[in-house]
Amino acid sequence: MSQTHLETPEDLVRFKLRTAMSMEEDSLASLLELAEAAQTADIKKLFRHHADETREQIENLRKVFQLLEVPESTAPSPSTKGINKQAQSLIQRSAPELRDQVTLAAALGNEHYEMASYQGLILPVTALGATDALKLLQENCEQEIHTSEELSTRLKELVLG
Repeated sequence: MSQTHLETPEDLVRFKLRTAMSMEEDSLASLLELAEAAQTADIKKLFRHHADETREQIENLRKVFQLLEVPESTAPSPSTKGINKQAQSLIQRSAPELRDQVTLAAALGNEHYEMASYQGLILPVTALGATDALKLLQENCEQEIHTSEELSTRLKELVLG
């Protein structure tokens, strides 16, 4: 399903939903890489936990596709690809004692993009009156906000002591 030209609010919702699916799939792959690159067990555990949540978010998106009667598909998410590419570059350049800080900061950047993406989907889905789909998107957004707070707290503890 290719949408090269968006003409209606519904077209935009469909396209943003497709990019959200790509975003979450990219995020899942990145979280597994960040868990591997992290040095301490608690940070590895944090990334694995969020990977489990990301799998749930992907399932929620699948339900949203069904509720909105949109064929499930993906569309490129160049932003998440770029965030993940930068994370890999920083990991490769960093000394082992900096890896936890680098991985947490990279994950935090990804979370902020995901929060913005969900917020950009929630408003138009609200306008469509699709309350069941809206609840699932809000659930995903709330998880992203919570994870962002966890990552930020852990990064502050690591950097500031």
